[in-house]
Amino acid sequence: MKKVFLSILILCAGITSFAQTSADYNYSIAVRGYSMMQLPKILNQTNTQDYTRMAGNGAILKFNDNQISYRISGNYFRDKDVEFQNTCETCEIARGKVTDYSFKIGFEKNFNYSRIQPYFAFDIGYRSNRFSGTLSPANSSVGTSTQSADASKNGLVMTPTLGLKINIIPNLSIFAESSLDFNYSYEKQDLTQQNQAGRNIFTYNKWEFLLNPVSAGIQFNFNSKN
Repeated sequence: MKKVFLSILILCAGITSFAQTSADYNYSIAVRGYSMMQLPKILNQTNTQDYTRMAGNGAILKFNDNQISYRISGNYFRDKDVEFQNTCETCEIARGKVTDYSFKIGFEKNFNYSRIQPYFAFDIGYRSNRFSGTLSPANSSVGTSTQSADASKNGLVMTPTLGLKINIIPNLSIFAESSLDFNYSYEKQDLTQQNQAGRNIFTYNKWEFLLNPVSAGIQFNFNSKN
């Protein structure tokens, strides 16, 4: 019985040792293949709870130190064909393009050394969101004219993350994570009547809490420590 128990311990130790993948490498590069995210609110957008689906929108550079990795990440998204209801469903229709990007630094903590690794991460950095387009009356019978609209948000973003990483082979992993963006920004809205009859500029400081239900991708590990 003792020999059987000892054999099981040796086998488990061997599996655990084999599963120490990304921790055995100095650097990792992760690429986000798919993400579902909430973008910052634009103007008086009504559908702020909707999620935006993105492909290939970000990358992470990691410096590995055992179960902790220090990470530098960047995300970029641009949509040239955005349309949403503004203020209310029967008030205005906004059309234009939106550009959203962020740069963050932080850390990632793995909870074990196994082939399947849950982890926690926290990042802090800068985020920018800009919309450029037009605001038109939703009802053509209304006498309000079309306006040019330019709205931008720039500021601090803090992101706690929970994730799961599966080590396929020592140099290759796949991951999926869910995060929440705490976004504090300075917002500027510039609205101009297209007939140049008037111009309004509004500025705000705002907190937003944006849920990112899922982000998935692939990670490559480099420069073995052995």
